[in-house]
Amino acid sequence: MSRLKAISALGQQVWLDSISRKLIESGELARLIAEDGISGVTSNPAIFQQALAKDPAYAAAKAALPATLTDPEARFEALALPDIQAACDAFLPLFDASHGNKGFVSFEVSPTLSRDADGTFAAAQRLWNAIARPNVMIKIPATPEGLVAIRKSIAAGININVTLMFSPAHVEAVAQAHASGLADRVAAGLPVAQIRSVASVFISRVDSKIDPQVNDALKGKVAIASARAAYADWQAHWSATGDRFAALAAAGAHPQWLLWASTGTKNPAYSDVLYVETLIGPETVNTVPEATLNAFRDHGNAAATLAQDPAEARATLKALAEAGVDINAVGEQLQNEGLVLFEQAFETLLGSVGA
Repeated sequence: MSRLKAISALGQQVWLDSISRKLIESGELARLIAEDGISGVTSNPAIFQQALAKDPAYAAAKAALPATLTDPEARFEALALPDIQAACDAFLPLFDASHGNKGFVSFEVSPTLSRDADGTFAAAQRLWNAIARPNVMIKIPATPEGLVAIRKSIAAGININVTLMFSPAHVEAVAQAHASGLADRVAAGLPVAQIRSVASVFISRVDSKIDPQVNDALKGKVAIASARAAYADWQAHWSATGDRFAALAAAGAHPQWLLWASTGTKNPAYSDVLYVETLIGPETVNTVPEATLNAFRDHGNAAATLAQDPAEARATLKALAEAGVDINAVGEQLQNEGLVLFEQAFETLLGSVGA
């Protein structure tokens, strides 16, 4: 069995944190699904910026765009949305076979809308209808304005991937927005069983930010501890049997799964599969970049590690606080930095597809 497929056997989904036309048209995506058990794909402005810059398949597609299509964002979507649809179609057999629990492809709203709740919700509706696939997820950042749009989008029956989460405060706020959106929909007499959502908790960036502020005993430990503590809380409160989700589960709703994002190792002193091996557990997702995927296929060890010693995870977070580091404040800083990076990538992306 593929080492990656062994992760799936432990109840965790592995998604590829990359997309391009070449990936789909070459048959590589189909191979990853069949041989490695990859069960989803994510994208963001930075991923598409790289894809359009490096994949020659887009040159002909760009040249074929109508001259009358002059809006850069519309031109980008004319290139990108067919890829999202094609990826959704590639995963559709898995989506159907898993009764709608696997096989998702994510596409992000414009990062220029991160502080615009109404604009984000309108974009989520527009993209959901334009892509028109049951296994697409629309990505919305976990800003205060994004939380409003997430609640409205869930209530509207849209699958949502919440992105740019870095702290316990983000995890709790997103869980509340998801549950509130489902409750709004149930109150309106609308079905909830078909809705799926993931909450993307970024991992490696947390350690990269905190490591310079702490002693050696905490270096490379905080992001994993925070994720493990979040998972323990999820099991207690937000899983299908959790005390805060029970009424919604009785109405047919599905919990929002935690997803580990930014799991490529940034510190060369750490194992290149650190943030995969240490966070394997049922009813979660890990989105991995291609280099990390290849590394784990080569030498990764699949074992149930996520639920190991939650007391130790909480002790690590306590030690962090005692060292004077506020993980929620760090999370806000990282989210703001992430928004800037995505806005810059989006600006470069739009510049590359101009008429």
